[in-house]
Amino acid sequence: MLLKVCLNGAREPGAHPAVPMSIDECAVDAADCVAAGAAAVHVHPRDSRGRETLDPPLVDTTVVAIREASGVAVGVSTGEWIEPDLTARTMAVAVHSWTEPDFASVNLSEAGAPEVMAALIDRDIGVEAGIATPGDVDRLVDGGMAEGLLRVLIEPTSQRPAEALATARAVAAALDAADVQAPRLAHGSGVATWSVLEWATAVGYDLRIGLEDTLVTAGGADAADNPELVSAAAALIG
Repeated sequence: MLLKVCLNGAREPGAHPAVPMSIDECAVDAADCVAAGAAAVHVHPRDSRGRETLDPPLVDTTVVAIREASGVAVGVSTGEWIEPDLTARTMAVAVHSWTEPDFASVNLSEAGAPEVMAALIDRDIGVEAGIATPGDVDRLVDGGMAEGLLRVLIEPTSQRPAEALATARAVAAALDAADVQAPRLAHGSGVATWSVLEWATAVGYDLRIGLEDTLVTAGGADAADNPELVSAAAALIG
């Protein structure tokens, strides 16, 4: 069972004292998270002002630094909010040439998901298909994008535990019905995170945890940092 850490996500600088922003901070934090039990890293590279970026040199430099520090595979986001213009987003991946990410996530709910996924495949970058609802499964299958995925991310967005669990189970059922064979990883948002992780552990899916997803521990206390969250998630796996 894979445990992946999500270091920072779309968090604003200062959202939590331990959210890493700079390349050096991300590299050190990733190494500590691997020591705590993580086996892969997801990061949102930042520019000098702390803004998320798809800029190829910054993405590649960030990925290399983290991989060298941690020794594990490193992936990034292709979120539409980082670069709303689809042409610019796909060009960042394919034309201006990311070369270093081991994998990248693509949200099926976003416009242009097929184009971004194709660009990643052309660069030999593993594709994680982000599935937030059963409708996203339909988009994945109907668009002919279900083959050759590195993994599927089951990622309910609700911060209500019961609602998040219901969505996660519905997504899993839709993936089963569509016979999507890619490995599955589940993660939650906010206080619902831990309920989703407990369910995912029970059904044997891979897990993701980190300050991108939640700022609190399973008991509801403020999390000190990413390694603390990773240690707690690793304990679920046993």
